[in-house]
Amino acid sequence: MKILIVKLSSLGDVVHAMAAVQDIVRERPGVQIDWVVERGFVPLVRRCKGVHRVIACDLRQWRKTLFSAATRHAWALFKAELQQERYDAVLDLQGLTKSALVSWLAHLAPQGKRYGMANQTEGSSFEAPARWVADVAITLPAHSHAVTRARLLCAKALRYELPFDMHFGLLAHVNQAPAAIKNIAFKRGLRGMVALVHGTSRADKEWPLACWRELAQRLNVAGFGVALPHGSSAEEQVAQTIAHDLEHAQVWPRLALDGLTDALATCTGVIGVDSGLSHMAVALALPHVQIYNFDTAWRTGPLPPAEPDAPMFQAAVFAQPCPSVDAVWQAWQAVLNA
Repeated sequence: MKILIVKLSSLGDVVHAMAAVQDIVRERPGVQIDWVVERGFVPLVRRCKGVHRVIACDLRQWRKTLFSAATRHAWALFKAELQQERYDAVLDLQGLTKSALVSWLAHLAPQGKRYGMANQTEGSSFEAPARWVADVAITLPAHSHAVTRARLLCAKALRYELPFDMHFGLLAHVNQAPAAIKNIAFKRGLRGMVALVHGTSRADKEWPLACWRELAQRLNVAGFGVALPHGSSAEEQVAQTIAHDLEHAQVWPRLALDGLTDALATCTGVIGVDSGLSHMAVALALPHVQIYNFDTAWRTGPLPPAEPDAPMFQAAVFAQPCPSVDAVWQAWQAVLNA
């Protein structure tokens, strides 16, 4: 059986879809799973256990130069790669016009079908072409977590019961992390490094700089080093400000997604805002606190463990206008001791 996953972006959404892939691998042994994704996320999807082939697209870039010769050539190459296989099932986990277009272009095997969403779920984007293109449009609960939504769609499309437990299958290679990142905690005799994920694509999701500074100081006093990843010059400047005058702080070099995966996996835990890197920390099963200025953690935050009495080593903290340092610190202590 050959299956095509269509989940193009963004970083957090791509990570959320990985749990559905693990369900398919478990419930349909021997299946071949290919995945179409924006080129920038290819290194991460290649780390997803069970993915056979990753097909890169550049829809974000192509729409800026829609009629250029270079775009037409790149589009032709993409179509040729996409249509190398004939799929028994094409699963549109995005529910947008762009993902519907990719699903429509993919070739089906005899009796193959395209599956997509029949409805919008609360807080998530949805565009009607995703329903029109699907041979089978699947109705999903309106109040659905992003991870659960993808898992349910795949389970209903491929006709299996949703597994009780959940895994993301994001593979990290700790021994491939840069030596400076990997060894700092051991060289300084610390309890470990805690990555502070301060960067986000939306300004209204940010946590105040003064809060990050105070949290970093508390971590140092408690014996933890502070690791500060960044993805832009502006984020690097914030990282440098947080690290200023701290005894145990390290601003990481800018890393590709696969390198970030390895680097995060070396950490004792992660504290971060609602961002793609925070969702990666969840997928890596690290102790994690996710900071929310909006009451949306039910949709994108860490899910509770499957077992009712299992320790809660990942948690979300919500308050408006933003959570206090004390609230985040208490949550960190709780997940660390879970």
